[in-house]
Amino acid sequence: MAATGNAEETQLQEMEEEAGMEREMDSDEEEGMGIENSDDEEDDSSEDDKENEAEIQRLEEQLSINAFDYNCHVDLIKLLRQEGELPPLRKARQKMSELFPLTEEIWLDWLKDEIRLTEEEQNREKVYELFEIAVKDYICPEIWLEYAQYSIGGMGLPGGMEKVRSIFERALTAVGLHMTKGATLWEAYREFENVILATVQPPPGSVPTCEQQELLNAQLERIHTLFCRQLAIPLMDMEGTYAEYEEWSDQGVSDTVSQKYKRALQQMEKSKLYEETLMAAEPPKLAEYQTYIDYEQKEGDPARIQIIFERALAENCLVPDMWAKYTKYLDRQLKIRDLVLSSHDRAVRNCPWTMGLWKNYLLALERHGADHHTISDVFEKALNAGFIQATDYVNIWEAYLDYLRRRVDFSKGESTLTLESSRELEELRAAFTRSLDYMKQDVEERFSESGDPSCTIMQVWAKIEALHCKNIQKARELWDSIMTKGNAKFANMWLEYYNLERSYGDALHCRKALHRAVQCTSDYPEHVCEVLLTFERVEGSLEDWDAAVQKTETRLNRVNEQRAKVAEKEAHLVRQEEEKTEQRRRAKADKKNQKKGQKGSRPGEKRKAEDEDNENEWGEESEQPPKRHRGEGNQGSFRGGGAEEFMETESGLFGRRAPPCRRQEPPGAKRGQQMAPATVRKTQEDNPEQRKDDCSVFISNLAFSMEDPEKRLKELFEPCGPVQSVRPVYAAKGFRGYCYVQFEGKTSVPEALKMDRREVDGRPMFVSPCVDKNKNPDFKVFKYNTNLEKHKIFISGLPFSCTKEQLEELCKDQGTIKDIRLVTNRSGKPKGLAYVEFEDEAQASQAVLKLDGTVLQEHTLSVAISNPPRRNAANKPDFSRPMGAMMPQAMVYGSRGKGRTQLSLIPRSLHRQTGSESKAENGTAPKPTGGASGDAGFEAQAKPMSNSDFAKMLLRK
Repeated sequence: MAATGNAEETQLQEMEEEAGMEREMDSDEEEGMGIENSDDEEDDSSEDDKENEAEIQRLEEQLSINAFDYNCHVDLIKLLRQEGELPPLRKARQKMSELFPLTEEIWLDWLKDEIRLTEEEQNREKVYELFEIAVKDYICPEIWLEYAQYSIGGMGLPGGMEKVRSIFERALTAVGLHMTKGATLWEAYREFENVILATVQPPPGSVPTCEQQELLNAQLERIHTLFCRQLAIPLMDMEGTYAEYEEWSDQGVSDTVSQKYKRALQQMEKSKLYEETLMAAEPPKLAEYQTYIDYEQKEGDPARIQIIFERALAENCLVPDMWAKYTKYLDRQLKIRDLVLSSHDRAVRNCPWTMGLWKNYLLALERHGADHHTISDVFEKALNAGFIQATDYVNIWEAYLDYLRRRVDFSKGESTLTLESSRELEELRAAFTRSLDYMKQDVEERFSESGDPSCTIMQVWAKIEALHCKNIQKARELWDSIMTKGNAKFANMWLEYYNLERSYGDALHCRKALHRAVQCTSDYPEHVCEVLLTFERVEGSLEDWDAAVQKTETRLNRVNEQRAKVAEKEAHLVRQEEEKTEQRRRAKADKKNQKKGQKGSRPGEKRKAEDEDNENEWGEESEQPPKRHRGEGNQGSFRGGGAEEFMETESGLFGRRAPPCRRQEPPGAKRGQQMAPATVRKTQEDNPEQRKDDCSVFISNLAFSMEDPEKRLKELFEPCGPVQSVRPVYAAKGFRGYCYVQFEGKTSVPEALKMDRREVDGRPMFVSPCVDKNKNPDFKVFKYNTNLEKHKIFISGLPFSCTKEQLEELCKDQGTIKDIRLVTNRSGKPKGLAYVEFEDEAQASQAVLKLDGTVLQEHTLSVAISNPPRRNAANKPDFSRPMGAMMPQAMVYGSRGKGRTQLSLIPRSLHRQTGSESKAENGTAPKPTGGASGDAGFEAQAKPMSNSDFAKMLLRK
């Protein structure tokens, strides 16, 4: 057997030598053949090398300018890896790793390169250190698996076995709960232990010693424990693991293991839907991950919540909101120091431009007792992170100054501070000074603004000096500096200063501050004057009172004069704009009349010109009634014509009477027979004598798609009182969105008006009194005040999702709230505006000062005293004028525009009537007198003419 083995080895060596000679010959031939093309290839490669070197140099220069350019780092690493320059490549990777967490692909490439270079045992520790950095960036199963497999290579070293098991255990803790990839690590761990089991088993046929049997039993117990631990965790395809355990175990599966497996299987089935949704979704999968996170948070398992957060962040590492949610959960729920601080560090390394993450990091460091040097280093890194807004620098400085203030022990006063506390106080003051210099120099130079127009940092410093250090003189100096930075015109700034003097100063300086406020304030001078008078009423003498009254009266008179000049100037500009608009309208009308004159002078255009003149005379184009099909009868004809037009006229929606409905039927007996049923129906349904405006309300802004509006509105308004009738207004296409509700008594109307703007089918329902505007042209439906309302504030910039409850919660601390109104459009969608009514003017003024500039749901609110713009009466139609005169010539056509097919079949003689005559169907109605014009017009419209009357009218023409 030995001879045979030696012969085989000799034969293998000869075959290897022959193969080696063949390879050498092939290489020589290839070299000989490649001599011709070597020059061209060298030229191309040299050009590519030069381009790559130039690009590498450009990227390095760009990174020297902005070290936080993530894409530049990635591109540089790719180019260096192509070039094969390992020292520069390693240096570039290290620089990027110091600033950003690296992705899974970058880490795996780096680790594989380092593993190839460091095959010697003495260099394994460097690779271990690199793996330790890699596993901290993201929770990545592939990196942990690579780490464990690499550690197996050092199993033969002293302590190698324990090191491998330690790494596997850490990997299971980190990613063992990963539902889709965690099973890979469990299987690798069990495979490793199975290999160890094969080494400790005695040879077949031999009797193991006691020591060997103990080792064998211990190894079997390890594998059994791994199976039990894995089966208790919900993982994908865990049924196969259970079957493998049944086959491996000689004693079968115990009841305990089986019960844990069933519970895990049930939990896996619940989570399977979310996993399948993730696999089917396209990146970045934020919505799917958020849904999964919400589900796990309801389940309440911290380990599973953590792993799903980590999975989401591995795929969305540049999403600041996801990091903020994760760190917030760790701060409030887990509170594990190492986990919390490492997560905050990863968050700011991934999204260094997000100020909120840095601010939360500083708070977490202070909360977990980090040393002062560490917190200061993190703050310095935050200043160099490159925020995108000037206000971000203000906020990060405020967070750091708050931390420094909490370090100082003010409990014994500044005079009795210990040496350490005194040193901390000086550091706080130095930080305040540095922050002001930083905002003035660095921030203003970069953003062209300080980011702190209200000088909040200086205000806090002044309060600390006055409250804790009892140094009111320093506080006054700071406030003088604040006022010189353009804040002297704002009432809220003076009142803050006054409150500071009121709390920590004296009456003399309070009086000085208020007198200066009265002189300088330009936004709310009335409020400042009121505060001064109130102060003198409580603190001052008669001379002080007289001086305050004189000063406030002088100031307010000057303010009123300035406001009057501004109002006069604005009114002048409005008049100029109106004159320009009127001139354009007249020019357009003259041009149109000129065109009509040219058209009328052409042969064959007489009828067309007369028809257009008739249109302008009525103010709208006559439309043919809808075509009637056989069997519909006259009832449908009435609905398509007169009834609809009468309904629109009564509504008062346009404040005028529409022209009488024009009939197309020629005079004769047939026409009279057709009109008879329509007249009967109008008498039954639309008799104006049965209608009482004082017992009715007008409903508008209803949805056109409302089904059975008569029944629906009757049910809706029955709680207000007995409903006599509901009259919806219909058009050819269906319900018009408005109607009339008539009650049996007048007492029901006020109750019905209280239902104004109640939401119906997702839209605000408008309820207004039923008033004939022909009789009451000055009646206004708009029920809200258009004058200055000092007890009410106007808020703009609200998020569209804001509710009355949220707004009440925001404003309740400022005083007693009487009413809140969110402004919506006609479809019920919010406009981001609101009115809040307080009990008195003082509360409203206080609310303006405190709430203006407040941030609600990432929206900055603007708050002011309610002063709605006056409704422009000049743009409203004159209800006393005829309809044709009310509307511009370009707007008097029908709802379909001016179509050439809309022919009028009325005799031309009727079109020649003058505009002053009242017109009726098929003839002229008697001229109305006084307020009965509307009724006379209706009677003329309702009363048909006989054939003889019609003939007499034509003869008169």
